[in-house]
Amino acid sequence: MDKSPDAFRTISEAAEELDLPQHVLRFWETRFSTIKPLKRGGGRRYYRPEDVLLLKGIRHLLYDQGFTIKGVQRILKDQGIRHVIAIGEGKPLAALPPPEPDDEGDEAEGPSVVEAPVAPPPSRPRFQLPNLRPPAPAPAAAPAPKPAGLSAADRDRLSDALRELLDCKRLLERAREG
Repeated sequence: MDKSPDAFRTISEAAEELDLPQHVLRFWETRFSTIKPLKRGGGRRYYRPEDVLLLKGIRHLLYDQGFTIKGVQRILKDQGIRHVIAIGEGKPLAALPPPEPDDEGDEAEGPSVVEAPVAPPPSRPRFQLPNLRPPAPAPAAAPAPKPAGLSAADRDRLSDALRELLDCKRLLERAREG
């Protein structure tokens, strides 16, 4: 039996909607002060519909857009909770509301966070990892060259590889649970 969209979700229901393990939601509670599910007897967590949308926005920023936890914390602080909830609702970034005065500042002032269902990430084309082997050693008489930094293209490829590895990790975790 499906629940109403306005119904509260348990942590297991929220985790299933977001395609995340429950421990990730508990960890996020320690990193994002805006995530405050309702807790009942025995510490059981209940997520409000807006909490689920906020979690969905956080998940999208972390997993699909490649932000770090600090990056998402900065977005919550600078753009506000409504901005991240709008991302969780699937609104295009161009259509997101501008930050409002009551959304700025301390992220703990907004509504509590709850997860929302997330569509699986779109499949990405496979790519070839760049050859990152060090160059052959220089002759003994010549000074060793200074290592060069990664190019923007290499960084993009590595970011794509990381996202793909995270997708694989999620698939493995689901396979272990099932």
